[in-house]
Amino acid sequence: MPKSARKPVDLGVLEGFVGFHLRVAQIQVFRDFEQALAEQGVTPASFSVLEVLRANPGATQSRLAHAVHLDRSSVVPLLDKLEQRGLLQRRASTTDRRNNHIVLTATGLELLASATARVREHEKRMTRRMSAAQKKSLIGLLGKVGG
Repeated sequence: MPKSARKPVDLGVLEGFVGFHLRVAQIQVFRDFEQALAEQGVTPASFSVLEVLRANPGATQSRLAHAVHLDRSSVVPLLDKLEQRGLLQRRASTTDRRNNHIVLTATGLELLASATARVREHEKRMTRRMSAAQKKSLIGLLGKVGG
């Protein structure tokens, strides 16, 4: 291997950009997540939706979209897929016909419990070089990005 191939690449101004480092971290996190949950057919977005619905049974599509930071137009096809898999149900609102309330089915709760165990292991892998305090600090700092 030529010496030039072993020399680190100069990233120029990228080295100081938060967005660049977030993207690199996101790629690593998503790759590991997908490997850990591929056989269950759970993506980062679907896991987020399922967990928010578990914690907020009966949430509306708008409230759910806001909570997981997705457009309503992105949430609807995701909900369609999850509903087709029997993981959730939409129930028409009795007070506002424009809204549906979404609840997890028993199958959805079962899948979520299994996925959560895998996500916990994934999280341990991704943060293995951080102390609990560093992890807490990182989560706090990320909450300030763009906010």
